[in-house]
Amino acid sequence: MKKHILRLLCFALLFFAGERTVYSQVPETGNWLIYFGNQNFGNNKWVFHNEIQYRNYNFVGNTEQLLIRTGVGRYLTENNNILSAGYAFIHTRPLGEMDGILDVVEDRAFDEHRIWQQFWSRQNVGRLVLIHRYRFEQRFFGNDDFRMRYRYFLGANFPLNKNRMGEDTWYLSAYNEIFLNSNQDDNPAIFDRNRLYGAIGYQTSPRLRFEVGFMRQSTNNPLFTRNQLQFVIFNNLPFGQR
Repeated sequence: MKKHILRLLCFALLFFAGERTVYSQVPETGNWLIYFGNQNFGNNKWVFHNEIQYRNYNFVGNTEQLLIRTGVGRYLTENNNILSAGYAFIHTRPLGEMDGILDVVEDRAFDEHRIWQQFWSRQNVGRLVLIHRYRFEQRFFGNDDFRMRYRYFLGANFPLNKNRMGEDTWYLSAYNEIFLNSNQDDNPAIFDRNRLYGAIGYQTSPRLRFEVGFMRQSTNNPLFTRNQLQFVIFNNLPFGQR
């Protein structure tokens, strides 16, 4: 089974890395390299969140965004139901369209500072693990532009070779996340974007797992709707553990 999965992943890498469109100077499919860290501390009642995402318009090297997010959360119940808040920095090189051609507009690159609050919850339905995340963001841009956004994330992990997620587990992962803007005069579009994702993952231990997946991001402007290949690392090693 492992050999077939590896062959499928190699084929997907070659296919999506080489995909091009005659209407764009950038590939239709980009690549996101993602690290998520959640470290428990304070007798496992608190969690420190740390996250880095390096997003590319191509397989690697043509940067779309660099996102750095951090925050602190509090468990409301044992090992579940986390209420948290934090800060994120995002540097973006946006796409622009001219005469039907999409390309990076270097002189429109911008930085964003973001404050966020969220509630995260996990539930088990048989072998299936469901994850709910509700996030509220306050977004600050360099031109004194301020926006607010609401996000809802519904994810699922399904173990393949075991009854529960744990050590040496292959699993399928999927999620859908919708982004909604607040209704402001300078930001009238309520719908911002939607992300639909599917992946194959491997959990080496209860504290470390990896995923390779494919995400379709639809935006309020269909011209900028894109596909993203994703390589993700999840690190849940608590502070003080060797």
